[in-house]
Amino acid sequence: MPNVIADTSPIQYLYQTNLLDLLPQLYGSVIVPQAVANELAAGVALKISLPDLTSLSWLKVKTTIVDSALQEINGLGAGEKEAFALALEIEDPLVIVDDGLARYYAKQLNIKFTGTLGILLKAKQRGELTIVAPILDKLDALGFRLDYSTRMAVLKLAGEL
Repeated sequence: MPNVIADTSPIQYLYQTNLLDLLPQLYGSVIVPQAVANELAAGVALKISLPDLTSLSWLKVKTTIVDSALQEINGLGAGEKEAFALALEIEDPLVIVDDGLARYYAKQLNIKFTGTLGILLKAKQRGELTIVAPILDKLDALGFRLDYSTRMAVLKLAGEL
């Protein structure tokens, strides 16, 4: 099983759709960079519906140092940079990240990645979810950016088209 590292956005959207438990069901344990923990704590302070990471026994917050090459990448948040730094430090990493630019850099760095939609598809394939379409509707209502063609591709992969 890979060493899974989660960014802020997937944690937020899975939590807000009541599906955060998919992470331990699919991956066992998850690592969250300290910057992601900080971003989530800042959101909680603003009264955004986000999880209390200290209550999640399957989640471990890990500190890392972002090297200068990663630090120089424009457009990535601190959480994404730390997630990539951790991925470069550990064996068999899988980063869960939604941002398009971050996914681009993951490819450039040869880091395996998935996102919220990939998690939903994996959960459906494993029988943890019976239907994906209403979850996509919920994500849309929460502001998750999902264009029509991607939505249709996900529904097709989920066997719902």
